[in-house]
Amino acid sequence: MHSKLLVTFCCAAILAGCSTTPSGRYEIDDDVAPDTPMSVDHIEDANPQYEPYSLGGNKDYTLRGVNYQIEKQTSGFKQRGKASWYGKKFHGHLTSNGEIYDMYSMSAAHKTLPLPSYVKVTNLDNGKSTVVRVNDRGPFHSGRIIDLSYAAAYKIGVVQAGTANVEIEVIAVNKSSDAKPKSGAPQYIIQVASSQNEQRVRTLAQEMGQSLSVQSFVESIDQSHRLFLGPFSDYTQTQDTLEKVKALGYDTAFIKKHSVTQ
Repeated sequence: MHSKLLVTFCCAAILAGCSTTPSGRYEIDDDVAPDTPMSVDHIEDANPQYEPYSLGGNKDYTLRGVNYQIEKQTSGFKQRGKASWYGKKFHGHLTSNGEIYDMYSMSAAHKTLPLPSYVKVTNLDNGKSTVVRVNDRGPFHSGRIIDLSYAAAYKIGVVQAGTANVEIEVIAVNKSSDAKPKSGAPQYIIQVASSQNEQRVRTLAQEMGQSLSVQSFVESIDQSHRLFLGPFSDYTQTQDTLEKVKALGYDTAFIKKHSVTQ
């Protein structure tokens, strides 16, 4: 029923293996609701808040011959189509951005919205609406635009009907100018180059930091000196900076997670 990305380096194989054809990855072949459905009336809508885009699941991809491009601008994004849902089959497995799917959470899957995104979903068949956090990819069925978690789908009557006509609208969450990364929040850095010539690396760090208006630093281990840019808390900004670095001729530059010590 639903296709998913496990990790970036094997996304094509995972997506191909998570269709309706049994792959051996899941304990059951066909998706179903919980054996003993719990009440979801007490589960509140997702609470929109600023989050940097995740390291995984945000690259353009190709599946079954179709190219999908991640939305760069989501302000004012609206879409109408069919909503479906996914439940027990995928419960406890990884989502496309590396989180664990919980069918009782207010989450969803979309083919091209950045991960995570917050979306208002309105069931046009009954007028009910809810807010979900998109952290997965799918659904890959013609006409379907969003896969809701069991809880979200149940709240607006999609589980009962199987599918529903919906409108989805991205909820914009702006980062305040004085916002500071919370302890433990994702941090990213860009490794630009590595050399045994320390002075050359430090000179390049200063020049690149000034030209790109970002922080730079050099990490020296034994006789190897590595130039980094960052840290960044916003993954989109990190990607944009990486593209600028590669345009300067540093094709092997890459993004990595950065641990922040307090």
